[in-house]
Amino acid sequence: MNRRKFLAQTAVAGASLSVATSSSTGASSNRLLLPGRSLKRGEIPSGAGRNPVDHQPFVPNRIAVSTYSFFTFRDGSKLTMPECIDTAARMGFDGVELLQVQMEDTSKGALQKLKRQAFVNGLDLCGMSTHQGFLRPDKEYRQKNIAKTISQIEMAYDLGIPTIRVNTGRWGTSRSFEELMKNKGIEPRLPNCTDEQGFRWVIDSLEECLKTAERCGVVLGLENHWGLGRTAEGVLRIVKAIDSPWLQVTMDTGNFFERHYQQLEMLAPHAVFVQAKTYYGGGVYYTIDLDYDRIARLCQAANYRGYISLEFEGKEEAAIAVPESLATLRKSFGKKQA
Repeated sequence: MNRRKFLAQTAVAGASLSVATSSSTGASSNRLLLPGRSLKRGEIPSGAGRNPVDHQPFVPNRIAVSTYSFFTFRDGSKLTMPECIDTAARMGFDGVELLQVQMEDTSKGALQKLKRQAFVNGLDLCGMSTHQGFLRPDKEYRQKNIAKTISQIEMAYDLGIPTIRVNTGRWGTSRSFEELMKNKGIEPRLPNCTDEQGFRWVIDSLEECLKTAERCGVVLGLENHWGLGRTAEGVLRIVKAIDSPWLQVTMDTGNFFERHYQQLEMLAPHAVFVQAKTYYGGGVYYTIDLDYDRIARLCQAANYRGYISLEFEGKEEAAIAVPESLATLRKSFGKKQA
């Protein structure tokens, strides 16, 4: 069929449907015209009235990898950002999450090269992990971190990245990160400071970032990542107090030391991004035995449709452990969990 004949037949069919529909709405009509057959007025089509989500086909979560997985732990094997993108493509990931502190060049030209590189490799740049801290009585310190976060939002916009991970920050009273991990993420508050003050500093600071987030179309995902975000209750207290679609949750599967699955289940309905830890070869700081079928099940129950981003944090060679981790995540998130 040529284009002219196709358009002509389409126009005739549309006119016929319009006439039939208009006649069916008259007072004397008791039938509705639907494709395939007509229904009596008041008759409910098969399947109507049910939750449409329940009848959608199952769509597996896409799996990304954080450049953190190739960068942090083994001297001499840390990959550059372009090398991370190429490696992710070769391994078969769907997307890449960028660790912002890993970027050696953040000029606009360099960012556009990264965006192009991901595109030609068939990868989404789906997230960016950033660092900031607001747990200080020093207003100048908080303002500096607000400005840094706004700059990071604009960087994500330049890269076409739809969400960035943000933190509350830490009190900073631990002598090292290793000490913080030994104490399961708990550290003393700064002298003469309270959690109530801290929550107010964090909420006020994040609110100042949200106008830029909305303008750029970048969702901030507050992570369960130490400080006042060490627990699901702390994360949700901040998110619910601000009550903005531009501040939601980045859910890290490996950052709870107690009530593990209960707290993940609390965060899942608010999650816009999920970071999935694995510990092949034993964890660098600690090891958690994670049941990814169970985690996939609670994500599906919350109708989480976004990315699962691998954060490999083990002592095994990344060249071996990262593909193994990908297979694990594909298996769990690639099927409907009962």
